[in-house]
Amino acid sequence: MAQLDQLQSWHSNWRGLRVVVFGLGVSGFSVADTLAELGCEVLVVAQKAEADLLDILDVIGVSHITGEAAVGVSQQVIDFAPELLVTSPGIRPENELLAWAAENDVAVWVDIELAWRVRDKNAKVADWICVTGTNGKTTTVQLVEHMLVTSGRRALACGNIGTPVLDAIRDPEGFDVLVVELSSFQLHYMGNIEPYSSAVLNIADDHLDWHGDFEAYSDTKAKIYENTRVACVYNVNDLATEKMVENADVHEGARAIGFTTGIPSRSQVGFVEDILADRAFLDDRANSALEIATLEDLAEIGVLTPHLMANVAAATALARSIDVAPAAILEAIRTFKLDSHRIELLLEKDGVRWIDDSKATNPHAAAASLNSFENVIWIVGGLLKGVDLGELVKNFGGRLKAAIVIGVDRAPVLEALAANAPSVAVVEISESDKSQVMTKVVIAAKELAAAGDTVLLAPAAASMDQFKDYEDRGQQFSDAVRIEVGDEI
Repeated sequence: MAQLDQLQSWHSNWRGLRVVVFGLGVSGFSVADTLAELGCEVLVVAQKAEADLLDILDVIGVSHITGEAAVGVSQQVIDFAPELLVTSPGIRPENELLAWAAENDVAVWVDIELAWRVRDKNAKVADWICVTGTNGKTTTVQLVEHMLVTSGRRALACGNIGTPVLDAIRDPEGFDVLVVELSSFQLHYMGNIEPYSSAVLNIADDHLDWHGDFEAYSDTKAKIYENTRVACVYNVNDLATEKMVENADVHEGARAIGFTTGIPSRSQVGFVEDILADRAFLDDRANSALEIATLEDLAEIGVLTPHLMANVAAATALARSIDVAPAAILEAIRTFKLDSHRIELLLEKDGVRWIDDSKATNPHAAAASLNSFENVIWIVGGLLKGVDLGELVKNFGGRLKAAIVIGVDRAPVLEALAANAPSVAVVEISESDKSQVMTKVVIAAKELAAAGDTVLLAPAAASMDQFKDYEDRGQQFSDAVRIEVGDEI
């Protein structure tokens, strides 16, 4: 069997390579399916697996271990003697099977590594634009995709969003550009790729329970800049992202391109009064700028906030790096709509705004929301993932009229509020009846709210303690607002 370092193409000899696929979610299934198509011997190990996916694995001749038999390191895995293990990215490195792989010199990849190696399946080999960050990834990736499509390119947002990257690679028509959202989990396991352009949008405490500490989390995010060919896009307002670019080993000629919500300097994209301007991708960038769009155009996307401005500036920098014309970017901005649950205005009634930012699953995202509004009735709490809300409350306590606390980790939220914003009114919602959480929240908020207030769902926490996911949390909030406040949503 060829050594793994020789497997750098779809057309390499993958046949007979023994691979364990660990996890059978959307990306795990795409990995198993791809490896089977390449002629590998594949064994799927997954505690949870949908019956219809297992049926397909049976049809394509892929063996699988599920349920309790998939816990730990089974004798079947040992006997299989894998040469490679491809893991679902959310599985922690200290997992027993991954530890066994490390001890036995079995290489561990994620789907991104495999996809990069086999990206030449079709004659049309896509450029990759790669995006990560603590917050704003999905909006930025979707916006870059929309800009590219508007310009006439065949492009797709994929990776940690929607379509698995391997499904994109195997699309028979191929793509000009793949806009790949990468999570910190994917980056942790990822080997070398060579993005056309790359971006870290921002960096703040998140997933510290998984990575161990902030330094490890930050170092993982920084991997995205390695081997970038054309443009490393960084956040001018987040010095850590600029340091990542300075420390990255990139292709000769690759440029550092900043984005900012302020006035752009040379080689930056930012805002001059109410104009989005490009001072990076034009010949006379020392003395002039290209007008891209106005704040009025950006407001077509959704509630105009500094967070939205930053995401649009970042997306513009990435799109300009691959020669998307300003006119196409303007048209894309005017026709793009945010996904639900991202600083979404649900209702404005009796002078009170009801905002759903359920996607704010960490303090950094919640800060972006809180920074956008005054007189806030803040709905906060859930699964905190090892982060401390003290600094967030200290920074934005002056904007709070009240806080409504939900979730299983209520105690540290209440402590943070008491210590850093003692004058803020607090309502605690017990989790005894999960189906009624948002109804109780909205009733409480309605009693507290007056004209000029904003009721803001920006929980700064994950949702799986009381809801299926952040979308379910946001939808239940939206439904409760419609029922308890008004039907104009």
